[in-house]
Amino acid sequence: MTPRTPGQDAVLSADAAGFIRQALVSCTHALAGAGAHAGPDYHQAVAGITGNAGRGATAGSLYYDVCLAIDYLDFAPPAEGGSR
Repeated sequence: MTPRTPGQDAVLSADAAGFIRQALVSCTHALAGAGAHAGPDYHQAVAGITGNAGRGATAGSLYYDVCLAIDYLDFAPPAEGGSR
């Protein structure tokens, strides 16, 4: 198996997209729960973790990005030749 090159489109099966979507939904629940129950260090920790990953997102913007990723899956056009 060879990884795709940057900019190369990917085609996912419905099962793979569903698996990724469920993982992202779980992330939104984890982020929302942590934000509601964590102390003030939570926001600094998220910024530090995402900064180390090269993004530097706040907790709120990370939550937004995960929700947007779910939308990308939900509203992606069907694969050519796939069932509609």
